[in-house]
Parts: sequence; structure tokens; C-alpha cells
Amino acid sequence: MTTMPATGVSGPRAPLPGLRTPATRLLNVIRLYAANPYTVLILPFIILLGILAVNVAIWVLINIAAGPQGMPQAERGLQYSGAGFYPFVYFLVVAVQAINITFSIALGYGTTRRNFYLGTAITFVLIAAVFAIAMGALGLVEQLTGGWWLGGHMFTSVYFGANWWTRLLVFFFGLLFALFTGSGFAAVWVRWKTTGLVIAFAVLAALVLGSVYLLTVSSSWSLVGAVFDGGPLAFTAWLLIPAGLSAVAGYFILRRATPRS
Repeated sequence: MTTMPATGVSGPRAPLPGLRTPATRLLNVIRLYAANPYTVLILPFIILLGILAVNVAIWVLINIAAGPQGMPQAERGLQYSGAGFYPFVYFLVVAVQAINITFSIALGYGTTRRNFYLGTAITFVLIAAVFAIAMGALGLVEQLTGGWWLGGHMFTSVYFGANWWTRLLVFFFGLLFALFTGSGFAAVWVRWKTTGLVIAFAVLAALVLGSVYLLTVSSSWSLVGAVFDGGPLAFTAWLLIPAGLSAVAGYFILRRATPRS
């Protein structure tokens, strides 16, 4: 009696090549964030366009109130607008919420903490790139239409630079700062919850006050002025340093975090 060779029809199957590669694991984390695009993509665009609509209404009222003779002075004032800072604040909060929600889910699917954080970092870079391009495109439209035909500045205000490529990089660097700073606070929240955040904010406040004290007693405020004198691009480029530190700190904090309900 002869024994037939195994054909693979029965018994355990060998894993298919490529299904559990590092790239696939990272892609699975990115897909996890993309499973709910409303929070990270659709809603921010809706709110952004809503803020633009409110600003357009305000600019109309300013144009009517100023009249033809007062418009030159009004247009100088319209160069300054804080409305364009909304995405940065929003995505800082989104980073905290996204990591808090997806961390337990990702680990439940067998993702390692390392792959989760690397996949999260890639996702944040992609989000920053998408919104930087979108805001840069809106800035071009705003520039070509003379401030939506009203002299307004939301995406082309003096805080963001004078040309399109400067604004594009400013938006990108600023969004990276917001997202990765948020990831640091998110890691603290996931591991230590409210107590950790309170301590983190206390330490941050102490560092800020200590820096102010050192700059004052050493008469070094000119260094801070030099950063601002370099323009919006130079300033946001400096923000990449605390963003990188937050990202590294968040990674090491999450390495020892445990999922909690």
C-alpha cells in the first residue's frame, strides 16, 4: 500500500507569501484610519468651507460699510485673519481622538505597537499633505480672484507667506506640528488617562515659564525675534523640532501602554 503525497487539500495551509509583510501591516493600520473618512477628511473640509462662507459674509459687510473711499484702508486690515488657523487646532484634537479610538482596535487585530505607531505616523503625513494641497489650492483661487472679489484674505493672509509654494510648505509643516503634537498627548492619554494629561500640561507649562525666565535673564529675546523675522516658512520649519520630539515621545510611551475599555 502506497502513501499518496500531501496535496494541500486537507490539513493546515502555509501562509501565502506577502500577506504579513511589514508593508502590509502598516497598510492595515492606514486602512483602519480610512475606515471612517468622515472624521479625518470630510468633516474638516465641511467646516473649513463653512468658515470661508462666514468670512465672505463678513467681507461683504465690510465692503458695504467702508464704501469705495474706505476700501484701501479696509483691505490693509483684511490681510490679517485668524480663520486659516482652524485646521491646525482641529487636527491636534483629531490626533488625540484617532489614536485613543484606534489603538485598542488595532491591537485587537494583532497589530504590534510599533506597526500601529508607524502606520499612524504615515497616515498623519498623508493627511497633512492632502490638506496642505487643498488649502494651497484655495489660496491660489483667493489670490487670483483678489480675495474672492472682496479683498479678503483667509488662505493668503500675511501669516502664511507671499507666494503659493511658501504657503504650501507653511500649511504642511503646521499640520505636521499639530498632528504629531496631538499624537504625543494622545499617547499620554492612552497610557495614563486624565492624570497623565494633567501632569503633562503641568510639565509643559513649567518648561514654557522656565524658557521665558531664561530668555529674560539672559537678554536673549533677540533670538526669538530672529525666528519670527525669518518669515512664516522659517517659523513653521522650527515647529518641526517639537513635532519630532512629540512623535518620538509618543512612540516610547505607547510601547508600554495597554488597551483599556
